[in-house]
Amino acid sequence: MRDLDALPKAHLHLHFTGSMSIASLRHLADLAGVALHDSLVDTEGLLVPPDQRGWFRFQRLYDMARQVVRSEEAMRYIVAQAARDDAAEGSRRLELQVDPSSYAPHVGGLAPALEIILDEARRASAETGVQVGIVVAASRVRHPLDARTIARLAARHAGENGVIAFGLSNSERVGRTSDWEAAFRIARNAGLPGVPHGGELLGPGHVRQVLAHLHPTRIGHGVRSAEEPALLDELVAAGIALEVCPASNVHLGVYDEVADVPLRRLVDAGATVALGADDPLLFLSRLTDQYRLAREELGFTDPELADLARSSIRASLAADADKARWLAEVDDWLLAPGASDAA
Repeated sequence: MRDLDALPKAHLHLHFTGSMSIASLRHLADLAGVALHDSLVDTEGLLVPPDQRGWFRFQRLYDMARQVVRSEEAMRYIVAQAARDDAAEGSRRLELQVDPSSYAPHVGGLAPALEIILDEARRASAETGVQVGIVVAASRVRHPLDARTIARLAARHAGENGVIAFGLSNSERVGRTSDWEAAFRIARNAGLPGVPHGGELLGPGHVRQVLAHLHPTRIGHGVRSAEEPALLDELVAAGIALEVCPASNVHLGVYDEVADVPLRRLVDAGATVALGADDPLLFLSRLTDQYRLAREELGFTDPELADLARSSIRASLAADADKARWLAEVDDWLLAPGASDAA
């Protein structure tokens, strides 16, 4: 079979703290002088057990991991390592999502936190050859007025080598989606596409709320749209891409096993799908692993995997010229000898 690490692709759904490996977490804990709970450094402890699946356990572990990020050095380390990890997996473009308010207290405020991340993204791009774009995201567990503050910050840093999009993360069950409409309007008026989470923990109705109030260019996850064919048709017609994270879906209990993830149904309906790792630290599954799951658990052939890679590139916010170059590289990958071309 063709080497999936060598498949050119774009990575559009990766969270800042969650991008770390256990080794990186240990390093930053030592840097911060923080003692790590056993569950954060034990692979069996990190993975959510089948009888304990759910959002709250995941969020508790994530919040614990975030406690090691207490300095500019730590923030730069995370961005740089995320780019290096993506480079090793054939990623040409990484769109890394971050809520700067989580790290602002340690570096002098929101603006310095974002400027540190943007500066390191530029440096990491030059070092690794992976284009690193920064998505600023508000959080559903914070007040919607905080989201407007975050959106204004993102808007001030929009443009070339700046913030590329505005998102909304955390539990879909918190708050009313309409409460974040104003924040997304601020970002949109500054030219920032909306890339909110939606349609993972909640079903098609939530996706419709996201469409109505946040006017997304892409939706983080969105897999539950497969449950309503008419909605899926609307997403396809509107060209709204879905950032699908199979391993995440299973470990959060959305689906019992990878075979249940409706990736095939989404693709067959014509949806633009970009596979993403979401939070490798807690799911122990990186970008290439998502393609491997598509191959080994969902029966995708190499030509179909190449189509998924093309879809990720097209859904990225990169320049058209860069997309054209990477798409040609996908063609080259497919032309290489392989053993999984059967339809």
